Amino acid sequence: MIGSGIFLVTPDVARHTGSTGMTLLIWAGTGAFTALGAWSYGKLAGAYPVAGGQYAFLREAWGRIPAFLYGWVFFWVLQTGTLAAVAVAFARYAGVLLPAVNSAPIGPLGLSTEKLLSIACLVGLTFYNTRGIQYGAALQNVFTVLKTLALLGLIACGLMAGGGLLWQSGAHDWTLALPHASGDGAWLAALTTLAAATVGPLFASDSWNTVTFIGAEVKNPRQTLPKALALGTGLVVTLYFLANLAYVNTLTLPQIQSAPDDKVAALMMTTIFGPAGAAAMAAIILVSTFGCLNGILLSGARVFYAMARDGLLFQRFAATHPTTHSPNTSLWAQCGWACALALSGTYGQLLGYIIFTALAFYALTIGGLFRLARRDTGAAHFTGFMDKAMAGLYIAGASALALLLLVSPDQRQASLAGIGFTLLGLPAYALWRRFAHKKAAVIE
Repeated sequence: MIGSGIFLVTPDVARHTGSTGMTLLIWAGTGAFTALGAWSYGKLAGAYPVAGGQYAFLREAWGRIPAFLYGWVFFWVLQTGTLAAVAVAFARYAGVLLPAVNSAPIGPLGLSTEKLLSIACLVGLTFYNTRGIQYGAALQNVFTVLKTLALLGLIACGLMAGGGLLWQSGAHDWTLALPHASGDGAWLAALTTLAAATVGPLFASDSWNTVTFIGAEVKNPRQTLPKALALGTGLVVTLYFLANLAYVNTLTLPQIQSAPDDKVAALMMTTIFGPAGAAAMAAIILVSTFGCLNGILLSGARVFYAMARDGLLFQRFAATHPTTHSPNTSLWAQCGWACALALSGTYGQLLGYIIFTALAFYALTIGGLFRLARRDTGAAHFTGFMDKAMAGLYIAGASALALLLLVSPDQRQASLAGIGFTLLGLPAYALWRRFAHKKAAVIE
């Protein structure tokens, strides 16, 4: 979960809300909302600890077509677009410490050292993870500890060495009024503005569901996966809120809103420590993005592996290495497309589709809990009033937020593009089924 988002998205939230109070409220609300979704996912993960996670949950609850559509969007947009964005972010911050890494084109192909480093990072981590889940997990454990400590250090710097603006009268606007709440249609305009403000925090908090992708490879998954989702997600969203308190303790609202390139964490560290703070911030983000990249990369390939086992992808994707048991074809396929997106630079447009599409699939997946609980003993433990209330609250919240994003002037185009790209999976599914039937007829 902890990548580069927490260090970059707060200025956009502050520009949408226009007040420090509403900015912090957005972070607290999206954190609670994310934790709510993780709790319900824990119920699914405990009932179905299988490879593919969310894909498998959708298949069990709603059938092959919704599961295929999720896999379709996951490969072309959600997974590989995120990988490309995180890899490029890693390379850009490496350039702060290593001036030779920059975006200036070199050679006849016009490649830059920044793009080359991002691709090298993707290829290197993919190769490392083909050695087996235990190697990827060991590296992930190391970087999880490092990036958590780094984020704690950032929080401590802002809260202890910052300017104390949290306690200075008049330093911040703590108004909790809805933005632009005047005139005709004021409430809808205010709600769509707030919905747009949640996009950054939701993206920064995303990937909490990826632990379910490796459910078949987790020890004692029926207990471990729900605990990992609940405790891990709860810890991260708490750290995110504290990081924002650190920002507002050091910087005024106008400073946050106008942070150069939205690098609010770098501005905070520079304000406290000068140029040395900028270098320290770059190091923190390098650790965070590298650990984030490894975690997303090692888990996501299990979705394509599960799809191939169900006959919804080429059988080669279901093959595992005889010694390491890793799905190497799936790992290299996601690496290849992520590298292509990093080279072309189109991942930025794709990332605009992510939040609306992700919310829709999250709501559909958690809705599957009610369906599964009625027909499948595997989800029989989903019977308590509190479990159903929390799942229902998340579904209602995700649906409302998705609708607001659909009518928001800032997010409408990206949301419609997300819908369109998802629906393109329907003819792709039909073509695949036709291909699979012809292939089966030839074999017979």
